[in-house]
Amino acid sequence: MPVMHGSQGCTSFGLVLLVRHFKEAIPLQTTAMNEVTSILGGYDNVEAALINIRKRAAPKIIAICSTGLTETKGDDVDGYIVTVRKRKPELADTEIVYVSTPDYVGAFEDGYKHAVTAIVRTLVKPLPVKADQVTLLPGSHLSPADIDELREIIEAFGLSAIVLPDVSGSLDGHIPPDWRGTTLGGTTLEQIRAAGASALTIGVGEQTREGALALQEIAGTPLEIFERLTGLECNDRLLQRLAQLSGRPVPAKYRRQRSQLHDAMLDGHFYTGGVKVAIGAEPDLLLAVGSLLHEMGAELRCCISTTKSPAHALLPAEQVMLGDLEDLERGAADCDLLITHSHGRQAAERLKKPFFRVGFPAFDRIGNAHRCMVGYRGTMNLIFEIANLMIDQIAHHHPGDWPLTPEARRAATTITEPTLASASA
Repeated sequence: MPVMHGSQGCTSFGLVLLVRHFKEAIPLQTTAMNEVTSILGGYDNVEAALINIRKRAAPKIIAICSTGLTETKGDDVDGYIVTVRKRKPELADTEIVYVSTPDYVGAFEDGYKHAVTAIVRTLVKPLPVKADQVTLLPGSHLSPADIDELREIIEAFGLSAIVLPDVSGSLDGHIPPDWRGTTLGGTTLEQIRAAGASALTIGVGEQTREGALALQEIAGTPLEIFERLTGLECNDRLLQRLAQLSGRPVPAKYRRQRSQLHDAMLDGHFYTGGVKVAIGAEPDLLLAVGSLLHEMGAELRCCISTTKSPAHALLPAEQVMLGDLEDLERGAADCDLLITHSHGRQAAERLKKPFFRVGFPAFDRIGNAHRCMVGYRGTMNLIFEIANLMIDQIAHHHPGDWPLTPEARRAATTITEPTLASASA
């Protein structure tokens, strides 16, 4: 059960965005700080919240996140937890994880990174190594479908995966057989502890490095961080690493998917080549989408991100600016495509640019949990989505503004027949 140590408004704001994005019920509790407790200290509120949650939902893990309100006051939540454990023995069988996540420091990706690291440091212990077990640390930009895809890839090599955290079983858009007051599905406490026995930690995104290094420090687990898994070469490296670890060859289905991705890149580049793109996203998502578009011939004209990250140095763009949607709108004025989350839709309307939604939140679309952008298949899906958006732009909106030359446009419209003919043959 996640708990936000702050006011009810702080919790409600985050909860509304999560529910609107995933279209699912999400349990999230609050310590309900008010004017008096914000000044005098929130120990009583923390204790009351922990006891109430223990009585009503009895979760095995309670995770407490701080807010700007309580961080500004300087609440010693680590000390509160020590005190409440002495005063309330009924909490002895409940794991309590605390992470400092004030909203005035960093961005969404930073809070996620620190939360994963706090879970690892609090719950994981060294265990005898299992040669066929892998710990997968997915970045915050990965969807439940992305996690399912990566788990399937890992298991195709005869390996088992402990995913931390795993939203694929809790926010993948299914109707549970019964109602429960705690998070549905996800990684169990036993699985989190078992991560200390993994033979390798695979992180997806630079944001997972901190958690992977914590696992290495605690259990000696070697790690490999993939800066992205949207694209061709990065997925080649993943499959080669899994083949090396398992001693098995790459399954034939992934060789075929790789060939299909090649064909998708060939078909799609006619509609992405030369396109000037403006992207606003968290660092790892910006790298994943931006790098693929660059490989497809697009120009990354305007790149806006939320926080500092080593991922920015890997992006094939002249500059990455830390900014907001106003900066993105200003930089997108001479671009052909605007890419960001749903809050960018007004900017796209004002600029009359085609708009492609990525990241969190995407509250004006359904199916976010089932959208896959990793692996060969996910990369192919992303290429199709963007290329089809640009085709629609050509056909219905501003055909005169399309950047392709007449020769390239003719090639784009005539390549379909021979491709289909050769496939039939």
